Amino acid sequence: MNTNSVLKKEGIEIKSKLNDLQINQIASIVSDKICHTFPEHNLNPNTLCSALSNLTMYFAKMPKDSAVAKYFSQNNAIYFSDELDLENLDTLVVHECIHAIQEIKNTRGKLLKLGLFDVIANKGQGINEAAVQLMASIATNTQADYVKYYNMTFYTPSPLFYPLETALIHQLLYFTGSYPLFHSTLHSNHIFKNTFIAKTNAKIYQKIESNFDLLIHYEELLSICSHTLANSSENQNSKKLQRTHQKMDSIKSNILKLSLETQNLILENCFQSEFDLIRDTQTLNAFQQKLYDFKKLLITTEAYDFYSQFYHQMTNQLEEKRELIKMHGTLSYLNDLQTDLLDLEQDHFGIRFFHRLFDKLKLLFEQAVRDKNDNDIS
Repeated sequence: MNTNSVLKKEGIEIKSKLNDLQINQIASIVSDKICHTFPEHNLNPNTLCSALSNLTMYFAKMPKDSAVAKYFSQNNAIYFSDELDLENLDTLVVHECIHAIQEIKNTRGKLLKLGLFDVIANKGQGINEAAVQLMASIATNTQADYVKYYNMTFYTPSPLFYPLETALIHQLLYFTGSYPLFHSTLHSNHIFKNTFIAKTNAKIYQKIESNFDLLIHYEELLSICSHTLANSSENQNSKKLQRTHQKMDSIKSNILKLSLETQNLILENCFQSEFDLIRDTQTLNAFQQKLYDFKKLLITTEAYDFYSQFYHQMTNQLEEKRELIKMHGTLSYLNDLQTDLLDLEQDHFGIRFFHRLFDKLKLLFEQAVRDKNDNDIS
């Protein structure tokens, strides 16, 4: 599908082409915001400004309730709402400009990657949109706030655009730090992906990545339904309108379920991974505080209780590990034992067998400590 067909399908009607002065003004403002906000990512403001200045930019009539800016990779052009104030560029303008600088194409001009989005495999669009919007919000000093969407209440860095996605990716940053995410978003590499996998595993990352994509898909469906209702007439079939409302309710229910599922995956797997690394009182206390502070980032509903149950479970495990530390000091023996077993498994046996053996030995040791404590008490 050519660019004109795509524009028509999305309801974008070109009004005029921006002149060089206007393009340079946008390029200068955006490059300055990005480079000054993210100085650690090796961005040259002159190079970035030059790259953005070489884009074609248009004023266009955009569909109602749509974004004020849209980047098209096919022709390296950005389409801005004809109501855009060039003196006060909002986060979506910065968002689309980031898309323009993050793309990777082959020698024939085919788009391969867009930050965290693997275009060829069609994976990672959702998490990339979340990362780009997070960066755009930070660059434009957007005020983070508590919001309520789809019967969920949560704190988000971007209250108006991609609020759920940015709230969830904010949770990921709680464990990886911001550098890996922002670097991969700008340079289209695997630093963030590999960092998160190192803290959990590849399957968890793939599941979370897939959930972000599905979340974007559901919100697109919801937008289509809203557009249908907005353009319906009073004389339209009431049963058809009722079906649309029912479909919207179903989509919202799916969004709620998917959001909480993703949050629980992040919460359980990331904290469990960090729990396994506790070796002394200092790391134990730091973990306990981190577990407590996570509640500020929670997406909640009236019925949501996963975090409280998980917190209680982890608190009990922390007390058990605290007793082990009191009795034996730094728990380096666990690292030594696991290293020896991993060496053996590579040379002789299956990985799964030795992981099970290690887990059983660990449980037996901790049970022996509990039994000893019980005997001492009695």
